[in-house]
Amino acid sequence: MRDVVIAGVGMTRFGKMLDRTFSSLVTEATAAAFADAGASAKEVGLVYYSNSGAGLIQGQESVRGQHAVRGSGLEGVPLINVENACASGSTAVNQAWLAVAAGQVDVAVAVGAEKLNHADRSRAFRVMVSALDQDRLDEIRADLGTAGTGSVFMDVYARFARWYRERTDATREDFARVAVKNHAHGALNPKAQYGGTLTVEEVLGARPISGDLTLPMCAPMSDGAAAAVVTIPEIAARWGAEPVRLLATVIGAARPDVYGELVPDTARRAYAMAGLGPEDVDVVECHDAASPAELIVTEELGLCGPGGATALLRAGVTTLGGRLPINPSGGLGSKGHPVGATGLGQLVELADQLRGRCGARQVEGARIGLAENAGGYIGPDAAVASVTILGAA
Repeated sequence: MRDVVIAGVGMTRFGKMLDRTFSSLVTEATAAAFADAGASAKEVGLVYYSNSGAGLIQGQESVRGQHAVRGSGLEGVPLINVENACASGSTAVNQAWLAVAAGQVDVAVAVGAEKLNHADRSRAFRVMVSALDQDRLDEIRADLGTAGTGSVFMDVYARFARWYRERTDATREDFARVAVKNHAHGALNPKAQYGGTLTVEEVLGARPISGDLTLPMCAPMSDGAAAAVVTIPEIAARWGAEPVRLLATVIGAARPDVYGELVPDTARRAYAMAGLGPEDVDVVECHDAASPAELIVTEELGLCGPGGATALLRAGVTTLGGRLPINPSGGLGSKGHPVGATGLGQLVELADQLRGRCGARQVEGARIGLAENAGGYIGPDAAVASVTILGAA
């Protein structure tokens, strides 16, 4: 297998953009990625397009990517559509890596886009419910204690949070502290949907969503796109790019009736692929679709021992300026969560961090970045996870 790099990245702002089309979002993100790489669409041999909800939101099925790339210069390039819940974007990168590493093509593009906002808000909730086993909906809803009238995934995350509190010293205040931290980070990110100064009291006093979760602890419905140009080091050098090394990209699948093994197993395989350990990681983007998930994933990634994430949070270790900043972009809770673009958006942040391009939110001396996604629901855990590790050139 050949060495692979990400030569360029680009993304739109994440937010509520009812007036934007998929093609306009994709064109903006890919144009930025090509400019970053010093490349052009004519050099691309294969495109992987990630999206999760266009069928239910817009009615666009079957060839979503072939329509979405209209106007981007990628028309006519062989394209494979990727759908893998919240890990769709990172799965597209995984497949682009495989195509380049195996020598199928020399240049591949991973691009993800999502438009979850619609005049009919119920469509976005149907996207979330569609990630459950449709043959077992009544059983799952009864197990979660939900009538299906709200956000079913916040019910899932509320249960994860309850289980986490039962086995650690975590409090509702800790969950609120994660939201406070990530909104402060998001305020430094011009591409973030939200960001600003919150207090723990404000987060705890906000509108209840499910269990311990209040509105600022929950990722918003978002629109946006992100892209990465994947190639070999020799071509990146010819372009004059400033690449980052794609050290590991691993996809995991959960087993039914098993909880707590999915992310740790995926992370172990990623560390082995990269030849690194948790102690080597300098900056993390993790899937905080609800704020408690950041604490849970910090432990599942081996970044601390069981029950140790709250101590890191309280000591400021995971805040910008700390030893191991987590979600300097603002995370999903502040930056936004356009499902098909989320994993790619994480990698845009990490690539920029490793190249020292993040301004006020820059993690000084960052050399190794790790991104984690988890999505869907198999019960009692997520259905899919991915871990991607990038290294500075």
